[in-house]
Amino acid sequence: MAGLNVSLSFFFATFVLCQAARRACKALLPAGAYASFAREAVGAAQLGACCLEMRMLAELGPWAGGFGPDLLLTLLTLLLLVHGATCDGAAANPTVSLQDFLLAEASAPRTLLKLAAQGLGVRAACALTRLYWAWELCDLHVLQNLLDPHCSSPLRTPVSHGALVEGAGAFFLHLTLLRLRNSLPAYRVPAVALLATVMTHTAGPFTSAFFNPALATWATFHCSGHTLLEYMQVYWLGPLTGMVLAVLLYHGRLPRLFQRNLLYSQKNKYRTPRGKPAPGPRDAQTPAEGCRSREPGRGGAGQPLPGSR
Repeated sequence: MAGLNVSLSFFFATFVLCQAARRACKALLPAGAYASFAREAVGAAQLGACCLEMRMLAELGPWAGGFGPDLLLTLLTLLLLVHGATCDGAAANPTVSLQDFLLAEASAPRTLLKLAAQGLGVRAACALTRLYWAWELCDLHVLQNLLDPHCSSPLRTPVSHGALVEGAGAFFLHLTLLRLRNSLPAYRVPAVALLATVMTHTAGPFTSAFFNPALATWATFHCSGHTLLEYMQVYWLGPLTGMVLAVLLYHGRLPRLFQRNLLYSQKNKYRTPRGKPAPGPRDAQTPAEGCRSREPGRGGAGQPLPGSR
């Protein structure tokens, strides 16, 4: 269990350092620079470092540390919960930032700045995590240092199937984010964490279940086994397609590109009241006249009824 304790200490130190970096950036930088760059960079670094260490535990832990799948899934859920509670609203995922752009909620320059910040954050996380592994604080890190230069491809299925798996995972993830985007964090964060855990458990044996182009780029593209184009088809095109389909299904259109709803007919929710016909000359009678017209022994037009005399 020494390896698990070392990893838990790494997770705790990562969250503490990233939280300190957020507070420092928020105090020193303008609000726009913090929201568009610093927050995304720190959030991506936090997610990247935790995912790399978690991936090492998932690959080496079962046979080198005796970790069962129940322990690994529980730890993954806890990490996602803490990340969601501390990320301060950072997307930390290029497809989420592109989703905001398609929803016309972010401008093109701001989206590009977020994408650059996410890439730099994950790249810094990879470098620092590998430096931490080089300290070899436990046997798992010794094995990781030996295997990392000769890593094999995380794509253990045909390219088309891998793109479908990553796209389906991104589709359900973004559909959940769209459905819960106005919900309280107390409900949204656990729901997203549980969904991500289930999808990771389901898709992990096929593609390692990244659903994050920036994270997949720096963590897997250097591994042998597939070409750069094949990696891009699975880990870039797959999640991007899933995100676009989720937005299209949820809104019926892509607000950035189309104003008209492409899938759902828009019916007017307010009915136009029907106007009453204008009263004619025979209908314009006073209440007294109406009462007299209904006197006993007289017809509706004021004429005596037959046999009333």
